[in-house]
Amino acid sequence: MDREVEKTPVRAHVVAQGRVQGVGFRVFLQSQATMRGLGGWVRNLPDGRIETEVEGSAVLVDEFIQAVNRGPSSAWVQGIEVEWIDPSGQGSSDFIIVTGSG
Repeated sequence: MDREVEKTPVRAHVVAQGRVQGVGFRVFLQSQATMRGLGGWVRNLPDGRIETEVEGSAVLVDEFIQAVNRGPSSAWVQGIEVEWIDPSGQGSSDFIIVTGSG
């Protein structure tokens, strides 16, 4: 991959379904994002899915999406939906867990 493309910020909105709530999924994703220096958030949805947005370099966001698809060992990911959206441009590397349901 071209070095400039690797550094270009991207943002992905990802929704995971399966056994993804009550199994440490949000903490797992926060850890995955933090170790990659990615910004964004994660929250539970009322219908039992997990929703997250993440921003950073294309390579690292792709690694994060692979982690979402894998999940923590206590989870079972049935599938994910990925939508690429415009980066916020804020440059934050904070990744927060949003409490409550969306």
